[in-house]
Amino acid sequence: MTRVVTGHVVSFSGSLDVALDLEQGAVAISDSGHVAWVGSQARLPQEWRAAPRNDFGKKLILPGFIDAHIHFPQYRMLAAPGKDLLDWLRRFTFPEEARYADADYATAAAKLFLKRLFTHGTTAALAFCSVHKSCADALFAAGHEANMALVTGKTMMDRNASPAVQDTPETGARETEKLYRTWHGKSRLRYAVTPRFAITSSEEQLKLSGELLAGLPGALMQTHISESPGEIALVKELFPAEKDYTDVYDRFGLLGPRSIFAHGIHLSEREARRFAESGSSVIHCPTSNTFLGSGLMSMTFLRETARPVSLGLATDVGGGTSYSMLQTMGEAYKVQMLGGYKPKAAELFAMSTIGNASRLRIETETGSISTGKFADLVILDPEATPVLAARHALSQSLEDVLFALMILGDDRAVSATYVAGRCCHGPEAAQ
Repeated sequence: MTRVVTGHVVSFSGSLDVALDLEQGAVAISDSGHVAWVGSQARLPQEWRAAPRNDFGKKLILPGFIDAHIHFPQYRMLAAPGKDLLDWLRRFTFPEEARYADADYATAAAKLFLKRLFTHGTTAALAFCSVHKSCADALFAAGHEANMALVTGKTMMDRNASPAVQDTPETGARETEKLYRTWHGKSRLRYAVTPRFAITSSEEQLKLSGELLAGLPGALMQTHISESPGEIALVKELFPAEKDYTDVYDRFGLLGPRSIFAHGIHLSEREARRFAESGSSVIHCPTSNTFLGSGLMSMTFLRETARPVSLGLATDVGGGTSYSMLQTMGEAYKVQMLGGYKPKAAELFAMSTIGNASRLRIETETGSISTGKFADLVILDPEATPVLAARHALSQSLEDVLFALMILGDDRAVSATYVAGRCCHGPEAAQ
């Protein structure tokens, strides 16, 4: 893997801005798949001058995208219609996820799923599996083979779903712990305790989920919250004693800095304060929210300076309508504009790279192009299509280039993807 990659090197900071902008940049990749050096081509150290080189000219070399909420068993479900979230789950999601009881099916699907991520420039992810242990084993094995930063876990749900996708509190906890012991910390893999959401988990299962989160060092927790009005109303029926949806999770010890909640569209002021106090993260999934008619999440509301909530960005495939983090950023821009906020392109790119890495607690190994981190890279062509090329001719700044890519770009703009220094998408990968 030892090589030098050259082009327009761009990386982002935790303050949601551009941290590195080198039009004639170079990234030296060691044989271990780490960034050994980054800087201008003119200053490339002598020891790297004879190394194999991939020259991408004026194309952008960025940190690989990180998808902070995606469903592996729904990888082929994009554009499945439903009246709303709950109808969509019943009609399409649960029958599709039932297929993953078959280990051979799950193994084949996992390889296709990761290939689809790499094709779209995504190099790391926090993913849901189905309720079946075979599903999580298959995805972990595929992630291990690719040496990617992958966080996932077996979904737990013991009620309000078809029998084929239900477990019990005891089996869910037992299989979760076994999966954690097998995979967590193996190469770049991490485990996430995964109760689907309060509607499909009994109080006993939520209690055990909280105990697992407390008892499994380094594990994350992922679930859903406040996605649709119908969901919120059903949670109120199921948990009438709690103040609100957030209070349900809070009662079982599921809030905290290792806890990641998809959606958060309809959180109240009290809930936002509790999220900020606990350090819990909300992941914005704009294409899913608009497709299912769930609502428009306000980044401005959640980021209020008196109690800022940690925010990430994600595709939420298969409720989401694209694997592309570029298209996800473009949809986020439109949703926020409807609420009166105009995010910069650099802000959304930062959320999709170093920001999501921080949410997933993998920022020390990926999310930016920095010496010592893994060389997880995406190469973007701002002239990939005739429409992009025509628009690119008008760009006067890096912000202009990034903006056009997130509004007009998709997988066609991804020239190559590197995971831990290995080209897994692009001409080199096809050789």
